[in-house]
Order: sequence, then structure tokens, then C-alpha cells
Amino acid sequence: MSAFDAAVNLSRRAARRLATVHKPVVRALRRREREREQLGFRIDADETLRALAALARGRDPIIAGPWLAEVGYEVLYWIPFLRWFCDAYGVPPDRLVAVSRGGMDALYAGLAGRYVDLFDLMTPAELAARNAERRARQEGGGQKQSAVDAVDEQLLAAARRQLGIGGGAVCHPSLFFRLFRHVWHGNLPMDFLWTHTRYERTRLDLALPPGMPEAFVTAKLYAGPALSTAPASRAAVREVVARTAATAPVVLLETELGIDEHRDFDVRGIANVTSAAPLMMARTNLAVQLALITRSQTFLGTCGGLAWVAPFLGVPTVAVCDDDAPLATHLLVARQAGRSVDAAEFSLLDLRAATRAAVIDTRMFNT
Repeated sequence: MSAFDAAVNLSRRAARRLATVHKPVVRALRRREREREQLGFRIDADETLRALAALARGRDPIIAGPWLAEVGYEVLYWIPFLRWFCDAYGVPPDRLVAVSRGGMDALYAGLAGRYVDLFDLMTPAELAARNAERRARQEGGGQKQSAVDAVDEQLLAAARRQLGIGGGAVCHPSLFFRLFRHVWHGNLPMDFLWTHTRYERTRLDLALPPGMPEAFVTAKLYAGPALSTAPASRAAVREVVARTAATAPVVLLETELGIDEHRDFDVRGIANVTSAAPLMMARTNLAVQLALITRSQTFLGTCGGLAWVAPFLGVPTVAVCDDDAPLATHLLVARQAGRSVDAAEFSLLDLRAATRAAVIDTRMFNT
């Protein structure tokens, strides 16, 4: 071996030794960086908890809201979070004022002593327009409420006038979103969510709207993150509704109000299917939907939205999707929370699997 080859081999061995030494150092540095990040997430959460503790002090009213985001987050997270907040800081119902929309007061009963509906403060068209502006300006088009916006301030002022109060603390949804965002992004453990929520099985005593069958299935099927408008999915949804209607009357929870971004699937022309759209008015549409769900044998709905709450109302639920990935964390929460309080059955119907296994034959509705 020449002196040159020997020198090359020696340098290679030295490089390998350096690389071996380098790896533990890199791992240690990365571990330290992760620890610093985790500490930052925890500090952020602790700051939010201190803010919540501060607003709970005293005896003044606490306005919880205004809730402008999607109903799914409201029923799966916001209301259970408010239960924890009141329990953790000893806030009695007579101090809490819930501000939501569409007649959601039944779901806040026992938690908030008073309820203000946004549609009593602003017309549906105006609220939809102002909320769309807020989402574009503040959330990049998303649903969340990450900060108090001008529309929040306007609605809070109107709510105070209706309540006849001059001040009061505000538990704004941005506090809740700030608290849980690191859980949804995987930066804090799921246990953090479980220790800052309280789930309950709820019984709603709501009157059944007139003209409904004695026994029926409620259905609310619309395009969303987990259910696309692809032709195969639209065809599969029609077949699911048709097969369900062959066993029991189906009442569609259509609203046709244009007050949110959801657009119902067209399942017209299927026998034994009735639309509840004539019963829907903006101010009470969610109250009517909840009343119909609680009186139904089963709820069949797009995965998300009211499909999260139906099991906690004691109604077996079939949640329809063609892609469960966008809602993976929420599915985990819904299932685990439901089991913890013995909620009714929650089943996921993945149209991809049903079609591939030939359980659903979309050729009969190939449009």
C-alpha cells in the first residue's frame, strides 16, 4: 500500500469516528430544541389559563362568545370547555351568558343562566356577510376565532344592551382556540384536552315539530372537509339515503337559508324522504334540527357538525365521509369522549370502503 493510500484510509477512518461522535451531539441538540419548543407551548397554555382565572374572579356577568365558528367545534369542544371553565373556577350559571345563534340555548341549559341569540342582534344576511369578512381578514378564510375582531366588539356591545348590563368580563372563543391549538397540532398531549373539558350525555326536552312521522331517521348530508362533491360520492350518498328510506322514513334537515358555507346534497326524488326545510327559520333552525334529532331513531350525517353531538343526545349516529384524514383528531375525541359518558353509538361510514367492497353500487345513481 502506498503512502498516499494509507493516508486516505487514515483520513476516512478519522471521518467515520467524527461522524460517530457527531450523531449523539446532534441528537442531544435536537432533543434540547424539542424541549424548548414544548416549554414554549406549555408557557403559552399557562398564560391562557391565567387569563381565564382572572376573568372568572368577581361576581360580574361573564359573556361566553360570541360564537361565530362552525357548529361542530361548538358542540365537540366549546361547550365542554365552558363546562370545565365553570367547574374549575367556580362560576355559577347565573354569571354566565352564552352568545350563539340559531336557537342553541337548549345545549347551554344548566351551564349558562342566560342566552343571547346573534340573530336577535343582527340579520342573518348581515351576520353572514360580516362573518365572511372577518374570516377573510383574520383567519385566511378559516372557521376559527383567533382574536377579537370588530364584528365581535359590535355583537358584544349589542348583547350588553339587550341584557341591560354596562360591562362584564368576556370569555371569548379565541381563548379556547389558543388553549387547544397545540393539542390539535400535536404539540401538547391529548391529556391536556381531557383535563380541560367536561363531556356529558344530555337529554333535551324539545317539542317535535308538527307533521313528522311517528318513527323516522334524521339526515343532514352536505359537502365538508370529510365529504367531497365528487360524482362518486354524490352517487353513494344518494344510495345510502335510498337504502335507509327503504327501512324507515327519512327527514332531511335542510335549511336552505344560506347562513353558512354548507350546501346540502341533492337527494330529491327518493321515496319515503321528507325535507324539513319549510320548518326552518334562521332564528330557530338549529333548535328545530336538535328537536328532530332527539326524536329520531338514528342520525345520518356528514362526519362533523351535528354528527358530533347526536350521540351525546342518546341518538345512534352514522357519520358519512369519503376522507377521514382531515378529521382524524376530532374523530378520536368524539369516540373517546362518547365512551367516557356512555353516549350512543357513533359509527363511521367511509364511502370509499363501502364502494370498493361492493356494499354500495353507485351505478344505479351514476349522474
